[in-house]
Amino acid sequence: MNQAKRRIMVVDDHYIFRNGLMVLLQDMEHVELAGQASSGEEFLEKVNELKPDIVFMDIQMPGISGIEATRQAMKQNPELKVVALSMFGESQYLDEMLQAGAIGYLLKDIGWQDLTKAIQNISEGKGYFSEEMLIQVTRKVYARKEEEQLRAVISRFTKRELEILDLVCKGFSNNEIAAKLEISPRTVGGHRNNLLTKTGLPNSAALVSFALKNKLVA
Repeated sequence: MNQAKRRIMVVDDHYIFRNGLMVLLQDMEHVELAGQASSGEEFLEKVNELKPDIVFMDIQMPGISGIEATRQAMKQNPELKVVALSMFGESQYLDEMLQAGAIGYLLKDIGWQDLTKAIQNISEGKGYFSEEMLIQVTRKVYARKEEEQLRAVISRFTKRELEILDLVCKGFSNNEIAAKLEISPRTVGGHRNNLLTKTGLPNSAALVSFALKNKLVA
């Protein structure tokens, strides 16, 4: 059974790169060139007429950026599969492109094998990222999970525990905190232990560092 060809469009303001990518694509099996555009504006004018399945989209272009062009095109055609193209290894545009609707993110030095694999994956509805970008995506996911876990821990602090944490950070002893809050030193110690248990920290010094790092105290 013959695999259907995927209509691919290339959008990039650099003539040499745009045409070089088109040359690579035209020699690929199961690929049909839908067309090209040198700007976000030209892409938006042509996309409905050319009806590409996959669009390789440069991010940084004069006028309408690849991010905005993707956002507008996806509103009209949610089934469109957009792959971001970037000269940069930084992830500064990654979130914006994904939020705009991109399904992949490739650096422009991508090789033949990676390009073939990208087209195959994206044709199947899967995402595809250059290795450098995949590492950064993974880091972002872990950072996001850590942030969520941190918020969950902090949300479990009681008002009294936060009061005591503030005084601990200011260098007050258990007896001094007890006198200020008009509670027993034993109760203060209990709240300290609760804070250590909830955060998983070993001692009060680590607790102070945690509070300052996460701006829990002024």
